[in-house]
Amino acid sequence: MSASPPTRHAHPIVFLVLYLPYGIPGGYIIVTLAYLLSQAGVSVTQIAALVALSYVPQTWKVAWAPIVDTMLTLRLWYVMATALSGLLMLGAAFVPARSQYLWLLDVLVVLMGVTSSVSGMATESLMAHATDRSEQGRAGGWSQAGNLGGQGLGGGAALWLAQHATGWSAGAVLAVACLLCCTALLALPEPARVRTAQRYGAQLLGVLREVWALARSRSGLLVALLVFLPLSTGAASNLWSPLARDWHAGANIVALVTGVLSGFIAMVGCLLGGFITDLINRKASYALAGIAMALCAIVMALAPHSPMSFIVYTSLYMLISGWAWAAFSGATLEAIGQGAAATKYNVLACLSNIPITYMTLVDGAARTRWGPAGMLFTEALIGLLAVLIFVAVALVARPRATTASYASPAAQS
Repeated sequence: MSASPPTRHAHPIVFLVLYLPYGIPGGYIIVTLAYLLSQAGVSVTQIAALVALSYVPQTWKVAWAPIVDTMLTLRLWYVMATALSGLLMLGAAFVPARSQYLWLLDVLVVLMGVTSSVSGMATESLMAHATDRSEQGRAGGWSQAGNLGGQGLGGGAALWLAQHATGWSAGAVLAVACLLCCTALLALPEPARVRTAQRYGAQLLGVLREVWALARSRSGLLVALLVFLPLSTGAASNLWSPLARDWHAGANIVALVTGVLSGFIAMVGCLLGGFITDLINRKASYALAGIAMALCAIVMALAPHSPMSFIVYTSLYMLISGWAWAAFSGATLEAIGQGAAATKYNVLACLSNIPITYMTLVDGAARTRWGPAGMLFTEALIGLLAVLIFVAVALVARPRATTASYASPAAQS
């Protein structure tokens, strides 16, 4: 399986728009649903389980990534997945935020995870083919600005509408916003994918060969280890809404700092992180972001638990999260090359979502057992230990490094 590069490179800002529908459903779950459920008396542990469940499809999406790489077109996959994500959010907006309806929200949340993963992988494949190698960090920054910005802005807007208008209006507005993002597809060429001369089985075999080549490369292995370790996960931000009362923060503050303000700050963090990631080693950038995130959690735990502290430290945490995810995308784009880009990108993305999932559960359990400060200390300690593990492995693997960078079989041919 091969792919010929497009005749032009797209400006990275296009990927901000295309990635918004990947982040918006997450924001609706993490900010809007989490806050409404907490106000209805649902426990933080139950809310953490719901949030963690939304990440489960993200840990398995590599299973359907080869279908995106080999069937239909990337643009068509993007439009279909984005439309379905919007419909699912609209459906969830009609479900009462009560513990007895958690099973239904669980189903909708999982389906949102599946549809948003497809829109994300279509964007990632387009990005891999339409990004100049020297701009991979910045492309990662812009795309993750759309992811985290969509999460913050979408969740904040939906919470505000749910508080001041009607619940269904929040879902309707987010659904329309997702559909409008499809217009950005006009700025990108559809990558030429050679598949008509091969049977489908042969196409899938070609995808597996490219994944195997990635797994055999030192760069691919180090990136896989880096994103699989529990550092730079940003898991605590999944629980800011139900934890707001520990800092005496009300609904308006939650909507501001975990929603609208969070979205803008995340975008700034992503853009700064993308710039940093293009200047230094991309894997080192990700590890440094993990250290900064752990230190932020420690300081937040020690600082007074007041509404102002909640605003300052959740904002700083989100800024660092933007840096981390820009570094993730930059390091991933550098490792995968082109070819079966959706599959290779999402092999690493699935690995990265595993620690986010279990760290959200760990954070929820730590909050229940040791309180909010104990939760933050727990996340910080785990993150710093993970950095030490990665540095140790990278140093041990150094003698086996080669001067050649990984490139896909398609790019080498």
